[in-house]
Amino acid sequence: MINLTINGKAIQAPEGSTILEAARANGIDIPTLCYDKAVEIYGACGLCVVEAEGIPKLLRSCSAKCTEGMVVNTESERVIRSRKIAMELLMSAHDGDCVAPCQLNCPARTDCQGYVGLIANGEYDAALKLIKNKIPLPASIGRVCPHPCEKACRRKNVEEPINIAQLKAFAADMDLKADSYIPERQEPTGKTVAIIGGGPAGLTAAYYLTIMGHEVTVYDMMEKMGGMLRYGIPQYRLPKEVLDKEIAIIEKAGVKLVNNVKLGKDFTIESLKAENDAVIVAVGAWKSSSMRTPGEDLDGVYGGIDFLRAVIKGNAPAIGERVAICGGGNTAMDACRTAVRLGAKEVYVIYRRTRNEMPADALEIDEAEEEGVIYKFLTNPLSFNGENGKLKSVTLQIMELGEPDASGRRKPVPVEGKTEEIALDSVILAIGQKLVQGDVSELKLNERGNIEADPDFFTTSIDGVFAIGDATNRGASIAIEAIGEADRCAKAVDAYLNDQQLDTRVPYISKRDEATIDYSDREKKSRLTPKVLAPEVRNKNFDEVSLGFTEEEAQAEASRCLECGCREYYKCKLLNVAQRYDIDPSRFKGEMPQKYSHDENAFIERNTSKCILCGLCVRSCREVMDIHAIGLMGRGFKTDVSPAFSLPLDQTKCNNCGLCVQLCPTGSLTEKSNLKKQVPLNEEYTEEFVDINGTRASVLVSRYNGKVLRVIPNDEISRNAGLTREELQAKLQ
Repeated sequence: MINLTINGKAIQAPEGSTILEAARANGIDIPTLCYDKAVEIYGACGLCVVEAEGIPKLLRSCSAKCTEGMVVNTESERVIRSRKIAMELLMSAHDGDCVAPCQLNCPARTDCQGYVGLIANGEYDAALKLIKNKIPLPASIGRVCPHPCEKACRRKNVEEPINIAQLKAFAADMDLKADSYIPERQEPTGKTVAIIGGGPAGLTAAYYLTIMGHEVTVYDMMEKMGGMLRYGIPQYRLPKEVLDKEIAIIEKAGVKLVNNVKLGKDFTIESLKAENDAVIVAVGAWKSSSMRTPGEDLDGVYGGIDFLRAVIKGNAPAIGERVAICGGGNTAMDACRTAVRLGAKEVYVIYRRTRNEMPADALEIDEAEEEGVIYKFLTNPLSFNGENGKLKSVTLQIMELGEPDASGRRKPVPVEGKTEEIALDSVILAIGQKLVQGDVSELKLNERGNIEADPDFFTTSIDGVFAIGDATNRGASIAIEAIGEADRCAKAVDAYLNDQQLDTRVPYISKRDEATIDYSDREKKSRLTPKVLAPEVRNKNFDEVSLGFTEEEAQAEASRCLECGCREYYKCKLLNVAQRYDIDPSRFKGEMPQKYSHDENAFIERNTSKCILCGLCVRSCREVMDIHAIGLMGRGFKTDVSPAFSLPLDQTKCNNCGLCVQLCPTGSLTEKSNLKKQVPLNEEYTEEFVDINGTRASVLVSRYNGKVLRVIPNDEISRNAGLTREELQAKLQ
């Protein structure tokens, strides 16, 4: 045995051991991407370098032998600097998506690709569980979300984006029809949290903190929970029966709900803090914004949120037959379509830009027009005109589009001397909403008049008090934004309650260069949308407009997904090391040495654009299997891994043993799904039966020279066993 020191720890190692072997045997992690004990040492990746006292150069620990008295540092400043450069070089030539663009563009970071894929395979329960990792109100959000995920969906480069939001609603509706899923709650922590506000932000934070084992109580000023989901969105878009069912699930998970209590009247932030270990303020923005236009104080002028809330509560104002809505967002669409349903004969939407610039969802704009709404584009109210205190008309300034403003949209500018007057009975101002500042006077506000909250930790001016949602920082936004904040806030509060440090560092992920992606080989398949009630039927009632997907429609729509994100994301060794260091591969950005190519056979999918030339696949095929199906072809930056003569895999000697897939650190080589159905039973494979949780099930066993290489369960066995495919495979092996 040899005595040496690694990172200040005195250890012993067998004579002849490498530094890497000695470190691993003693629980010291040295990163490497090209090493595996099954093949000969290669030293290609350059990540396993370490520093040894008395030796001027850095050593590659996979090949450097231990010597008596050696003192090694695996994490010195020099070592880390070298590894960062090595990782940046590797990643600069790695053209792959760790995560799909749809997920990256979702404010809640929902795994859209994951649940869409599960729906395509008919695995609705698994899809719902995946969604609920981030969204506890998926049936409601699926109906009302303006789906920023779809704006990033690459399927739009083929024809149209995947209908992600409706697929979310479909999976959630399937769950509501059955015994709804409630995750297992962790052991009680004895900590209590009070949440002020029962909207999407407050309910989300309550749900996840309860699952973490804390006792959570939500206080809300309204008769029922739901916030703007209940009191700001019409019944025809979000049936309150659906919302009630989802809130009941949250309550069943262990959240205590208290209604009809108001901050500042029945309790204060400080009084709740005195009784609880933490407080979250999620009071929302319940005040309609003003246009500061003359005549706003006339009878017949309503705020958008005030109007919608009154209708939902059964106190609809008498709006008359001629109604105008000012604004171009989804609240404006909700207001104008509600006005139609209340019996208004003429309903106008006044918007200072054109249809193309409207921020509202395109479907909402189209459906409103189908229901009889008239758009007055490039107009802006100059004054609301009245008689005896009652609104009679609006004077509109005619506008034209000028240069783009800070939002990127062309700025509307007045056309001098051109106006128009429209006779009206009422007008609804749907241009935004604000925090009621008096409710949160105990907290420090920013220059916008919103609660000042740390963007990472959600802390406020009072220790132990956190704030999220529409009441904070930038102000009102979409519900999914509030839900994403609430999820992150729950983690921050949990860390606070456990006296832990929360890591807010944004981990590195790889993204493909959009300009290099070729979609020419993709078959065009039209986007599916659920059937809706006919305009002449729906504009007379508040029944839900969308009839939802059938199972066949949902699976067909989900199958259009391009699967941009890497299936190896959660076990990718390359990403694991990349996220360990603060890297910037753009420093070495240049022409990609390998062009994207896609090749597959019955068992393996090969994507050369993700390859980092570690050589593990080539060496395992040659040294372990003695097959030589693939090799390193070309020289310099043009080197790639491919079969001889660039043949497809299924035209080589490859026997589908899967060893190359098992060793690949990047996702360049992956297993196909549904292996049982796609791999023929030949002399390398046998079908055998195992007992899993009392059920007799078949698995595919791969052997080489009598040695079991791998045991392949199909996905159905995994579901029945209640295990992931990887967990089941490890258990069977």
